[in-house]
Amino acid sequence: MIPFNKPPVTGVEEQYIKQALESNKLSGDGPFGKQCQEWFEANLPAKKTLLTPSCTAALELAAILIDIQPGDEVIMPSYTFVSTSNAFVLRGAKIVFVDIRPDTMNIDENLIEAAISPNTRAIVPVHYAGVACEMDTIMDIAGLHNLYVVEDAAQAMMSSYKGRALGTVGHLGAFSFHETKNYTSGGEGGLLIINDERFVERAEVIREKGTNRSQFFRGMVDKYQWVDIGSSYLPSELQAAYLWAQLEHATEINESRLNAWQYYWQHLQPLAEEGRIELSTIPDSCLHNAHMFYLKTAELDERTALLQHLKSRDILAVFHYVPLHSAKAGAAFGRFHGEDCFTTSESERLVRLPMWFGIDEVIQKEVVDAIYEFYVLIS
Repeated sequence: MIPFNKPPVTGVEEQYIKQALESNKLSGDGPFGKQCQEWFEANLPAKKTLLTPSCTAALELAAILIDIQPGDEVIMPSYTFVSTSNAFVLRGAKIVFVDIRPDTMNIDENLIEAAISPNTRAIVPVHYAGVACEMDTIMDIAGLHNLYVVEDAAQAMMSSYKGRALGTVGHLGAFSFHETKNYTSGGEGGLLIINDERFVERAEVIREKGTNRSQFFRGMVDKYQWVDIGSSYLPSELQAAYLWAQLEHATEINESRLNAWQYYWQHLQPLAEEGRIELSTIPDSCLHNAHMFYLKTAELDERTALLQHLKSRDILAVFHYVPLHSAKAGAAFGRFHGEDCFTTSESERLVRLPMWFGIDEVIQKEVVDAIYEFYVLIS
């Protein structure tokens, strides 16, 4: 079976984990954790970055930082993972879903302003497949209406918009290091990206269970105590050690994935030119990270048949999100503003192909050949 994904491994993860074990410092913000955060702050760059146990945790931290209260509204696409919504629902927010663009599967920036109400507090753009939302427009709207922008950049490490790293354009951003992402910290993991200096000090407090422990260890206070709400948002040093092995090879991983993405694009282009499938669109303003390669079939039944055909050839390809507004919890905690022109219909056509760091062209050829075989069979 050709799997859908293999977690990235560079070869030095075990060595660094062993070093962490021998250091007697397994809790958060040890030497590896600090190295990782410094790497992000220098390479993104950002005002401050904080490793978290997951991207979900980073988004929850962001929701606390922008002071989401019961009754507040948060605008986002429905075509996203549940964590994007849950982080704000947990604070009592009502989610306002707006439609997506069919070319990028990202939130339609032209529909956001009409969804704003007196209760709107934030906009949460999701950079699907590591391809940027139209951030200039979104930031202009946010500025005009005094709203926060929290970028869900879970899939977007090493991607950029007009030369700016995704996650650094809004007030706050979040990366994921889940095992399905381009870079992992051992299965789970995340990063809060702070671009607004107003949030730096309080973010450290909330992340440390509501204490000023970080300031204490820097000698800024003579004792640490409970000063605010908070939770345990620190990953272990073992997670950071695994992630550091990935960051040392960040460019290599990115180039490998881009080469694999280009292989699929080049070899499936003839099918797209014939109108049998559609391929993703990368706007000129965007530099993507090859987080995924997807194609779109004509409609849902064809997608189901294609997935079954690939499975019969021992190839695991998958569809992606079921739109949140169509789910039971989505109806309870949110509402769809305007018409669902593309969110549902486009999501029902999408197929994600096997993709991972180091995937062999021989494997990719098997996938491509099986797709061509399918379209010959249904001709």
